[in-house]
Amino acid sequence: MLWNTGLLLLVFVCGQALAEEIKPQFIEDALSKAQVQSSQSRIVSGWEAYPGQHPHQVNLRMVNGSGSVNGCGGSLVSRQWVLTAAHCTAGRITMVIRLGITNMTSPQHMMESNEWYNYPTFNDLTPTVVQTNDISLLKLPRRVEYTRLLQAIRIQSSADAHKEYQNEIMYASGHGRLWTKGASPEVLNWVYLRGVDQAFCRGTFPSVFNDNTICARWFNETSQSTCQGDSGGPLVHVNSEGVPILIGVTSFVAGGDFGCHSGFPAGFVRTGPFHSWYRRVTGLDFENLNEDDEEDDNVTEPPPESEEEEEEEDEEDPTTKPPAPESEEDTKEEEDIEEDSDDSSDSESDEGPSGSGIKKKVEVKVKVKVKVNKEIKIKKKAHIKKKHPSQARFFSALS
Repeated sequence: MLWNTGLLLLVFVCGQALAEEIKPQFIEDALSKAQVQSSQSRIVSGWEAYPGQHPHQVNLRMVNGSGSVNGCGGSLVSRQWVLTAAHCTAGRITMVIRLGITNMTSPQHMMESNEWYNYPTFNDLTPTVVQTNDISLLKLPRRVEYTRLLQAIRIQSSADAHKEYQNEIMYASGHGRLWTKGASPEVLNWVYLRGVDQAFCRGTFPSVFNDNTICARWFNETSQSTCQGDSGGPLVHVNSEGVPILIGVTSFVAGGDFGCHSGFPAGFVRTGPFHSWYRRVTGLDFENLNEDDEEDDNVTEPPPESEEEEEEEDEEDPTTKPPAPESEEDTKEEEDIEEDSDDSSDSESDEGPSGSGIKKKVEVKVKVKVKVNKEIKIKKKAHIKKKHPSQARFFSALS
């Protein structure tokens, strides 16, 4: 009995250690007998996401030269850059991007871009052939403001670029198809996966494996996987500090009759090894990213409340504090005006015999001028007091 148990354990261990070589296939091309029978081809055996659960998730609709449209996923990594798969962007004419999205019908932003950069070693002339370094940077036409539903995700550091994630829990998300060649779901789906040993991954996909590849497969059900429409989407691992880290870009699954639901690992491109390329393309250091220092020009944000409020802001610095009382300096300035006026009247009196009359007229004018100045100040204070409540309402509305 003990001998039989030992034999079973040995068979189990050998089965885990020895990988069967499988031909890889892009997720969009994956089609298996199991998929045809079950009529399902998406983030499989996962769950619908709730709003804000995956705020970095981006949905792409790629338009080809023939006018046909395909779908992919992506990850927002800064206010103006998306990381996706190169086979999603290669040979495309334009790209429609949805951001801040859980339900496809209600994205926070939808914009179009035709500016993207595939990694230099990826051959754009053969986009349907599975290749290594299947990664691309997509530039948004304008920068976006972060919200509860829209946030950038941190990219894996170069120090962890080749970290071993065997048996580590991670998750993938996407708007993959509900069934083979059928419609895509409106609601974002996600699924837990488990990291696979690099040696096992290399043995399974030797033709497309390099040090920048990472594999993951089902967590607690063999059908759990990424599938059609999920390419370019995120593979996320939560680090020891509880921070979600983008460690992979969805690339391929087992081809042939195996497909998405076979239980074989899916292939992803690691994000950590490409930081020097990120800097060359974007000018950003994603390992020390601080977007608070960037200027806010060309950022999508709500329009101002009204033109009247803008004019009031130009008139005076906005504040919610009451106006300051009249200072001693103001009083002293008025006294100086009176003294200076008296001096000027004395000089005029020396010019002729009628100097005393002129002096009286000047004194009257000075007193009138001082009185008018005081009245102007009183009116100005009243205007400021009247103005402050509207400013307070304006700032409370913005906050």
